[in-house]
Amino acid sequence: MKIDAHQHFWRYNDREYGWISDRMAALRRDFLPEDLAREQGPLGFDGSVAVQARQSLAETEWLLELADEHPRLRGVVGWVDLCSPEVGAQLDRFADRPKLRGIRHVVQDEPDDRFLLRADFLRGVGLLGRRGLTYDILIYPRHLPAACELAGRFREQPFVLDHIAKPSIGEGKIEPWATDIRALAAHPNVCCKLSGMVTEADWERWKPADFQPYLDVVVEAFGPRRLMIGSDWPVCTVAASYAEVIGMVTDYIGRLSQEDRSLVLGGNAASFYGIG
Repeated sequence: MKIDAHQHFWRYNDREYGWISDRMAALRRDFLPEDLAREQGPLGFDGSVAVQARQSLAETEWLLELADEHPRLRGVVGWVDLCSPEVGAQLDRFADRPKLRGIRHVVQDEPDDRFLLRADFLRGVGLLGRRGLTYDILIYPRHLPAACELAGRFREQPFVLDHIAKPSIGEGKIEPWATDIRALAAHPNVCCKLSGMVTEADWERWKPADFQPYLDVVVEAFGPRRLMIGSDWPVCTVAASYAEVIGMVTDYIGRLSQEDRSLVLGGNAASFYGIG
């Protein structure tokens, strides 16, 4: 089974997708499951995990409706307000929706670099495990120490790091990101998505060699059994095509055994998100 562990859908409007800047104008249109199927088909993918792009319960509901309609959509990482006193009721709202496999909050946009350790946020995260839900960590490198502490506080909670924490690939900067990645990977309950890298590189002039130092770090730190491929489509298309993004990772992992390649290309995502 080949699974893209990280992609998005939306019906575009400028009010809800204000983060799409003029430089990203190509994203100012609808991106829906049939569009992704055209990209995935030639590459032999069996499906994907859709990840929230809006912080609303309506987003979670909409993605789950899409998943009900499209069998190739194998799971959803939605949003609930983990800081709310009502988070339990919000999670209960989706208790009968088996394709809800995880929750994410856009921590990278929070002004508090230690948002992950807020008491109300920690309380919300503490409710996920008993409901069989994972948590996607979306952060920048400066947030990695807080992510380490979070993973240590919830040793039974499955976490996955999105976009290898968005290092400054365009600047060729690797420290302290690399040291902090190794510290996070020391927590066995944390996995990592090989995703979101092209948008951290030079959009017009990137080359595969730009990513090798960063891939070397995460593959050594996490090992092939805690890594999963993700496209970050359609966001990735500002810098590369779907095939280029997938190809960059598959070329790199060509050095691994066939078993390990299969895990990175879908087996790990299926296991982590409980995809049958």
